Amino acid sequence: MATFILIHGAWHGGWCWERVAPRLRAAGHQVLAPDLPGMGADATPLGDDPLAQWAGFAADLAASADGEVILVGHSRGGLVISEAAERAPEHIDRLVYLTAFLLQRGQSLADMAGRHPDVGPGAAIRPAEDPARLMIDPQLGIPIFYGQCSDADAQAAARRLTPEPLAALTRPLQVTAERFGRVPRAYIEASDDRAISLEMQREMQAALPCDPVITLSSDHSPFYSAAPQLAQALLGLA
Repeated sequence: MATFILIHGAWHGGWCWERVAPRLRAAGHQVLAPDLPGMGADATPLGDDPLAQWAGFAADLAASADGEVILVGHSRGGLVISEAAERAPEHIDRLVYLTAFLLQRGQSLADMAGRHPDVGPGAAIRPAEDPARLMIDPQLGIPIFYGQCSDADAQAAARRLTPEPLAALTRPLQVTAERFGRVPRAYIEASDDRAISLEMQREMQAALPCDPVITLSSDHSPFYSAAPQLAQALLGLA
């Protein structure tokens, strides 16, 4: 039995795993799919370094989990799992990047996104009421995040998006080869992703190779558009 810890991406919450988590549990595994602190329905105040706060939260979950620990990060969640591995490599058996940002030491999400200005949700980003956060225009975000999802799933997901702290997108990643680098990592690609293109996904893998690499025919949200295939891929990694 493994424990899957599913870490959501920017603007999302643990709700996005609602089609995948039951499939993993049905196969006999433990599943944690939390809202990160200050995201989704979690009202925890965020400090100046939300990425560090989230990484510590994920590392604590891994340290207290039973059995093999598989830490999965979607999109911006890739930064969270990388820094969690830096904090607690001895408690994590595998990192899984689900069409996620797999960055090198000193890179930020904004750095990588800036290398591909024609890709991503930039045109849908709006200021939030809190000046330290950014919001997504729901209707403009749908074709970028949920292009292959049913209209009902896309609309429901877009309504649940919450503001993302800007600092999480701009702070450089803090990892080392000695700690983060010793944890095995896999990558699950989404071939039709409009938020993190396949070109971007493979550019990041070229710098930090993963084994195995699994490709899904999916948009940026395979937890809705390809939930059975995603669950099967995760089960194969346990």
